[in-house]
Amino acid sequence: MNDRITVAVYGAAGHTGRFVVAELRRRGLGVVRIGRDAARLQENAPGDATTPWRVADVGNPEQLDAALRGTHAVINCAGPFLDTALPIVDAALRAGLPYLDVTAEQPALQALIDQRDERARNAGITLIPAAAFYGGLADLLVSSVADTRQALDRVDVAIGLDSWHPTRGTRLTGARNHAARMVQRDGRLVPLPQPAPESQWSFPAPLGDAEVVMLPFTEVLAVSRHLRVGTMESWLASAALRDIRDPNTPPPQADDELGRSAQQFVVDVVIVQNGVTRRATATGRDIYAVTAPIIVEATERLVGGKSTTQGGVVSLGEIFDARDFLAALDTLSVSYDVTGNPRLARTPSH
Repeated sequence: MNDRITVAVYGAAGHTGRFVVAELRRRGLGVVRIGRDAARLQENAPGDATTPWRVADVGNPEQLDAALRGTHAVINCAGPFLDTALPIVDAALRAGLPYLDVTAEQPALQALIDQRDERARNAGITLIPAAAFYGGLADLLVSSVADTRQALDRVDVAIGLDSWHPTRGTRLTGARNHAARMVQRDGRLVPLPQPAPESQWSFPAPLGDAEVVMLPFTEVLAVSRHLRVGTMESWLASAALRDIRDPNTPPPQADDELGRSAQQFVVDVVIVQNGVTRRATATGRDIYAVTAPIIVEATERLVGGKSTTQGGVVSLGEIFDARDFLAALDTLSVSYDVTGNPRLARTPSH
C-alpha cells in the first residue's frame, strides 16, 4: 500500500523537514518536497534526483494548490506556524487532504481550533497540529496512562534536555511568537504565571535531578482538546532554556550516520487521577530527529484508516491507541509506573 501513497512535505529543505522526508522514504512512502526556495530544495537532495520538488509560497494559493496536486496528505514543517499553518491548511481543505504539522506554538494551534475546526469537521478532513516532540509526544504519554473516560485531577509534563542547540526555524519562531503562554487551572486555560515558577524535577536517567522552569508548549492545548483536566503544568529544564536564549548557542550538529545530534532528552509525564498517580516516561535522542517518526507514523495510520477521527482539529492521543502508537516508535524508549505518591517527581520551590 505504501508505494501508492504520496505525502507532500512543506518546508522539506529545513532541518526537521529533511528528517521527515528521510523517514517517509524509509517507510516506502512517496514524497513531494515543497518549499519557498528552489535552490535550497535542489541542494538538499543529494543522490535523490527521483524525488520531485515543487516551489510554492504560503501567500500564493494557486502555487500551493499546484504543489499539493497528486498527493494524499500534507505535512507542514515550515515555521513560524503563525504564518504558515492557516494558508497550508486552507490548501489542504481545498484539495480534500489531511493536514499534519510539527508546531510548538500555542497560538498557531489555537488559531486552527478557532478558525478551521468547524470547516474541517464539516468536510470530514482531519487536521493534526503538533504531531511532534513538542505537543504530540506528551499528549500520547498522558493518554497512555490516563483513563480517558474520566476527569484527571492533575497533569505535570517535564521536558529534560541535556542541551538545546536551536535550528534557524526555532530562532525565527521564538522571535515571531510573543503571545502569552497558557496552562490549565481549574479546568480552564489561563496565562502562565509571571514570573514563571521554578522548581526541581527528578528525571530518570540519563538526566537525574535538574532545575526546571514552567514553560508550556502545545501539549497543554493538545491534551485539553480531548481530556478533562483540572490542572496541567509543563516544565522545561532550565539549562535548555538558557541555551536557547543565548544567541551564541550554535545550531545542532550531526553526530551519527542518520544526521542526528548527540542531544539526549527525557519527557516525563505524571498524572493524578482518582487518587492514583501514574507516570509515563520517554527517552531518546535529538528532539528534531525524533519528530520525524512521530509525524510519519501518524500520517501512515491516518491515511491507512487506522484512526477514530471524523475530521476537524484533533490530537494524537485522541484518535490513536496511545500505547500502540508509542510502541511503534523504534527511536523512543518508553516506560510506565504506577504509584500512590502524588508528589512522585515534582518538588515545588519555596
